[in-house]
Amino acid sequence: MLLRKTALVLALATAALLASTATATAAPASTTAAPTTPFAAAAANPVIVVGGLSGVAVAYEPIAARLRADGYRTFIYQLPGLGFGDIPTSARAFAGYVDQVRANTGAASVDVVAHSEGGLVSRYYLKRLGGTATVGRYVSLGTPQYGTYVANIVAFLGLGSCAGVVACQQMTIGSTFLADLNAGDDTPGAVRYTTIRTLQDELVRPTGNAAVNDGATNVLIQSYCPLRVVGHLGLVLDGTAYTIVRGALVDGPVRPNCLAL
Repeated sequence: MLLRKTALVLALATAALLASTATATAAPASTTAAPTTPFAAAAANPVIVVGGLSGVAVAYEPIAARLRADGYRTFIYQLPGLGFGDIPTSARAFAGYVDQVRANTGAASVDVVAHSEGGLVSRYYLKRLGGTATVGRYVSLGTPQYGTYVANIVAFLGLGSCAGVVACQQMTIGSTFLADLNAGDDTPGAVRYTTIRTLQDELVRPTGNAAVNDGATNVLIQSYCPLRVVGHLGLVLDGTAYTIVRGALVDGPVRPNCLAL
C-alpha cells in the first residue's frame, strides 16, 4: 500500500512539473513596450510565448517581461485544457491563435518561444498544419522533442499509461505521436529553429532528446556555461537562457551571458 501511495505522489508531481505556462484568450491581448534596446526593432515579429502541460499564464510573465523590455510585442498562450489533451488538437487551436495575433498586429509572421510541451504543439503546427508560412523563428526551451523517460516512468510505477493523461502518453519515448512528428525533416520551411536545453532538466531525460536534427541550432547551456545550474522550469526564469533566446530572435550567434540574472 505504501509503495502504491508513493507511486501516486510521484506521478502527480511529474504531471505538475511537466507544466510550462502560457495563456490562450479569445482575443489575444498584446503586452507591448517601446523598444529600449538594440535587440528588438519596432518592426520585429510579435513573439508568442507558448506554455505546456498544466501551465498557467502567470508563470510565463518573467520571460514575457524580458521580451517586452527588449521591445517585443509579446503574447502568452496557454494550451487548451491546460495541455492535458491531444497535442495535435492543441496545435490546431494554436493555429487559430496565431491567426488572431497576426490579425490584431498586422504582422505577416510571428516568432515562437515555447517551453516543454508547448514546443511540440508549436512544432506540430509548423510541420503538419502549414505553420511555416506564418512563423519566422522557433525557439524551444526544454521540449521533449524525441520524448522523455519521465513520461514512461508513470507506467513503470504501475499507474497505467501516464495516469490517463493523453499528452503525457504522447510525450513518451517511442509514442506513435512522436514517430509521426519526427518522421522526415525536423526543420521544415524557412523557419529558423533553435532548441535550448540544460543538463539539470529533471523532466526531459535523456536531455539530448530536447534537440532536433536537420539544421537546427541546438544549444546546451552547460557547453558554454559549465557552472550554470538550470532546471526544467528554470528555463523560463534563467537569465543565461534568456540571452540565448534573445540572440535567436535576432538571428545572432550563440553567445550566452553566463552571469546574467
